Amino acid sequence: MLAVLVPVAVAAGIYLFGTHHTPNYLNGLFGEYGTGTVDLKARLGTALLGLAFVQLGLALWMYGRVPGVGPASRPVRLGHRTLGFLTFLFSLPIAYHCLTTYGIETTSPRVAIHSFAGCALYGAFAAKVIVVHSRRLPGLLLPVVGGLLVLGVALLWYTAALWALNGDSVPGFPSG
Repeated sequence: MLAVLVPVAVAAGIYLFGTHHTPNYLNGLFGEYGTGTVDLKARLGTALLGLAFVQLGLALWMYGRVPGVGPASRPVRLGHRTLGFLTFLFSLPIAYHCLTTYGIETTSPRVAIHSFAGCALYGAFAAKVIVVHSRRLPGLLLPVVGGLLVLGVALLWYTAALWALNGDSVPGFPSG
């Protein structure tokens, strides 16, 4: 029951904060403001996507799903854990800026999907932490929740970073 309630509470809490917080469009990030911030976040988001794919590769290795590669050693497992924690930390300034600058917006389908995916991402992270530390939940949940994290990062990247780097346009969404 806790494995469901905590992730939902995390996602709902972020959503509620984002909908009740007054956006401050003048916020900066690491000394960048305006379009400079958007460009910086797009580049940081691209790096975050790369880290998520490295995490996916390490997880596949640990689960014996990489052809031609032997079993994952202890350093691979430790590296996966450490990189996962660092990836989470790396995501926080981007998320903080999005949430405090824009809040939760539904001004277009792309923006709404991005807002909801951001809330869901941190709910999925909470779920993964619970699954990792649980001895009662089925082992199959771990790769499922991990896969959802990678999918969430990819969706966030597609709806914001790619959009910004591609001249405010991505396939499937109108420009603007």
